[in-house]
This record gives sequence, C-alpha cells and structure tokens, in this order.
Amino acid sequence: MTSARSVRIMGILNVTPDSFSDGGRFDSLDAARVQAEKLITDGADILDVGGESTRPYARPVAVNEELSRVIPVIQAVRSVSSIPISIDTSKAEVARQALGAGADIINDVTALRGDPEMVRVAAGCDNDIIIMHMQGSPGSMQDDPHYDDVVSEVIGFLRDRIDFMGAAGIDPGRITVDPGIGFGKTRAHNLQLLKSLERFSELGRPVLLGHSRKRFLGDITGLAPEDRDPISAVVSALCSHRGIAILRVHDVAATRHALQVVAAIDQA
Repeated sequence: MTSARSVRIMGILNVTPDSFSDGGRFDSLDAARVQAEKLITDGADILDVGGESTRPYARPVAVNEELSRVIPVIQAVRSVSSIPISIDTSKAEVARQALGAGADIINDVTALRGDPEMVRVAAGCDNDIIIMHMQGSPGSMQDDPHYDDVVSEVIGFLRDRIDFMGAAGIDPGRITVDPGIGFGKTRAHNLQLLKSLERFSELGRPVLLGHSRKRFLGDITGLAPEDRDPISAVVSALCSHRGIAILRVHDVAATRHALQVVAAIDQA
C-alpha cells in the first residue's frame, strides 16, 4: 500500500490547439511558460509536455509541427527550473530531440508501438519511460471498446510490453506503466480498472494514473471537462493508497490539497 505522501504529481502542459479540455489555452510559448510556472508553484513534481492531442478522434500531427510546439517550451522550462520534464509523444524523433532539449522522461501512449524507431531511442538512452495501454488508436479507440476481462487484459498487455522492451535492451527498472484510463475503455471499464489498481503491483513497476477530467467522470456527474477538477481530485485521493506512484492531472493544487488531507488522516 502506498502512502499519499509518497505519490508524485505530474502536471499536464498541453501545448496543442485541440486537446479535449484545454486545447488552445497554452499553445503559445508565453502562455505555456506562464502555465508551467503555475504548475510548479502549485506543487508539481513532474511536468508532462505534449504537442499532439490524443483525445478520441484526434488527427495526427506532423513531426515538424509537434517539434515546433514542444521543444521551445521544454527549453524555456529547463532554463529556469530543474523539475523533471516528461515528453508526451509517440514519435521517436520528437522524443530524441526533447531529451536533447532537457526532457527527462519519455511518455508514450502507444507503449513504443506507434513508431518502430522509438524502441531504438529508448534503448539508446538511460531515461525513464512510461508506457500506456490503449485499445486501438485515438482515431478509433472509442468506437466499440470490448474486453472479456479488462483488468487482466490490460495487465497482460503491459507485461508483454515490459518483456518486449527488456528483450530490446531496455532495463525494466526504467519503466512506469499506465493502465490508460479513457483510452479504448467504456465507463464501466474505467471504473473496474480504478477499483482494481492494486492488481497492477503484479507487474513490479511504478504505476501512473491519468484520470484527470476524463469523459467517464462527466458521464457520472454531468460536468463539463473544465469543471471536473474537484472530482478528479476525489479520484486522486481515493486511489492514493492503491499502488499509484504518479498522478497525471490538470489541476496540481487541488490534487496536492487532496493528498495533504489523506496524509493528515493517515497520521491522525
């Protein structure tokens, strides 16, 4: 069982025009810099910089376009802060240049399947790597997601990817796993995964949870994406003892406060 005090918070910095909840808000360098400073001030342990939306039915972005979005932001953040930076990309060239610009972590929602060169980039560095489960692709993942046993199948997929990466020369000790909440899953699938997070300890790797503002929360509450931060913080608090190492969220302050309350209860 993890302690709420040991869970790290990853602040989301989407420098995209079309992300599902904050698209266009931080797609200029000045706006991204200000938001990065806010996330750090609010208590982020990691910044996750992404230049391509992976919302359902999102259109792919060309490599040069993605590079033009993320590299200046990574350089700007690194010039003023030593905070760990994660590059949220499935493109090998973007990952390579992002690491060169000062990023510390590769966060690949395709689990190194989207670009065959990504395995080479990952094997050729000593940075940490986050791999996520996704059924299908952003363009198709929500058409008709189906599982016989969502928890076992997601764990099995991640185990296979860890084994594949190990065979490719990537130290499993560098890998963090993400069950992929909202990526090719129905509301029922997402809830089952959240209920069974402890089972992911079977993989022997840290677990990242990316539930923030996701559609299933809106399905339950009727809230719009921009109004889902309080309920996202509730999920963060509830899951903080379920083997989670990293919470990937939009509202760092609300998440930090939720974890502080949980920690105070633990210590009472």
